[in-house]
Amino acid sequence: ILQLLGATAAVYKQWIPNTNFETASNWDKGRVPCARDVVHFEKDKVVSVFVRSPHALTDMYLPLNGEFVLAAGAAFTAFDGSWDPGCDSGGTARFADAEHHAWFDPTLWQDVLPGGELRPSGPIFSVHEERVPCRYDDVIFQSETSFRVNTDSSQPVIHLRSISVMGQELNTPSSWAEYLGGPSAPLQFHGNGTLQVTGTGCPDKSGCACGNALDGPRICSALLRASGSQCPEPACQSPLQPLGHCCGVCGATINLDFTPDFDLQKYQDKLVQELLSQPKYAGVQMAISKVQKAQTFLGMVSRSAAPLIQIVLIDDRAGAQAGTAAEQLAADIMQNIAQHGETLGISNGKMEVATGSTASGQVGSLPVSRIAAGTVMGLLFSLLFLGGILFLYRKGKLRFPALRQTHPWERMEDPASPAPASDKGFDNPMFSVEPPDADLGEVTPKDLQVFYLNPLYDASETET
Repeated sequence: ILQLLGATAAVYKQWIPNTNFETASNWDKGRVPCARDVVHFEKDKVVSVFVRSPHALTDMYLPLNGEFVLAAGAAFTAFDGSWDPGCDSGGTARFADAEHHAWFDPTLWQDVLPGGELRPSGPIFSVHEERVPCRYDDVIFQSETSFRVNTDSSQPVIHLRSISVMGQELNTPSSWAEYLGGPSAPLQFHGNGTLQVTGTGCPDKSGCACGNALDGPRICSALLRASGSQCPEPACQSPLQPLGHCCGVCGATINLDFTPDFDLQKYQDKLVQELLSQPKYAGVQMAISKVQKAQTFLGMVSRSAAPLIQIVLIDDRAGAQAGTAAEQLAADIMQNIAQHGETLGISNGKMEVATGSTASGQVGSLPVSRIAAGTVMGLLFSLLFLGGILFLYRKGKLRFPALRQTHPWERMEDPASPAPASDKGFDNPMFSVEPPDADLGEVTPKDLQVFYLNPLYDASETET
C-alpha cells in the first residue's frame, strides 16, 4: 500500500511484445536459431529486429524492407561446420509475423513504475479501456528491444504525454516529430492512427477521462479474441456493466457527482488507507477513474456526455457469495460520503450491486447537498407563492368564485318540471285547440277528448 500511495499520479504503460532475435516466441520452432539452421524472413514483411549477441548460421534470407539493430558485440557469422551443442540437426527457422500486434489490445500492455519495473499487484485495477495508454499516460518501449505495433484507430490522432524508445524519453512535440522523421519509426509503427506526444499531464485534480471510448469496440474485440471470443461467465444473474469495461462483473459500482474541490488521487488514497486496507476486504479490488457518461433525453441518447467518477468494486468470492464483500465495501463508502461528502467535494452518490444471490439493481442514491438544497428552495418558493395569493385576497384584488357543492342524491332526482306553457306561450295561426262546451271544473275527466283543427287538412277529402 505504501508503494501504491508513494507513486506519482502519472501512469506508465509498457509494451510487452518485442521483435528481438533472441526471443524464442518470435520463431516458428519456439527456439532461437542455431548454427545448422537456415533463417528465413518473409521478403514482403516489414520488420525491425534487435540483435543482442553473436550468432553463427548456415544461411539467412532477409526481408526487402527491414533493419537489424545490433548491440555492442552482436554479429552474424557463417557456420564453419564445427560442433554446436544443442544443434545436432538443422532446419529452417522462420521469423513470426509481427503485423497483428495491435496498439488497442489491452493484453499487450502492463502497468509499470517510472523506472520501468513492473508495478506490484495491489487492490487497484483498471477497466479494459484504461489498460491501453490514455491520452495523458507515459508509454515505454523497453530499452534494447525492437518492436512493431499496429496503430489502427477510430480516432485520427492518439495523444500521449510521452514515449520512451530505446531508453530515450521523447516528451515534446518537436522531439517526437524528429524521431518520426528517422529511419526506424516507419518500421516500428504502422496503421491509420497517428501518435502525438503532448508533453502535458492531466491538468484537472478531479481527474481526466481516458479518451479511448471511440476505440472501445476495438479494445473489446482484441480482448475477446485473446480470451476465446467470450467473456467469463459471471456468478451473478444480472452482472453490472461498468463504463469502459468489456465484460459484466459481480460486485458493486458507485457513480459520484463532484464539485471543483474534488481531488481524485487524494480520494483514492483515502479509500485505500481507511477501507481497502482492512482485513475483511483483503480480496476486494477497486477501479476508480473519471468517465464520460452519455446523456439521455426522452429515451434518446444525446451527443453530449457528463463527467462523473466511477468506482468499480469486485472480489474473489465465488458462488452465492460472489460480490458480497464488494457490496459491503460499497455500503461503507456510501456511509462515508453521507458523513464527509461535502468536505471531499462529492455532491451526489449512486450505488448499484450484483451478487451471486441477487440480481443487479440500484440499491441507493445519496444526494449530499444538491437535492437537499433544491428541496429547501422548493419549499421557500411554495410559501412565497401561497403568501402572495393570501396578500392579494385580503387586499380585495383577488376573488375566488363561490362553488356550490352538489350532493350525489341530488343528481339522482328527476329534473324539475318546466314552467307552464301559458307563461311563455305564443299564438300560432296554423295551430288551435278548441275545448268542448262544458264546464269541467277543477277536475278533468279521464275520457275527455281534445280536438285539434288543422286548416291544412279537410276531412271530407277522405270520404269515399
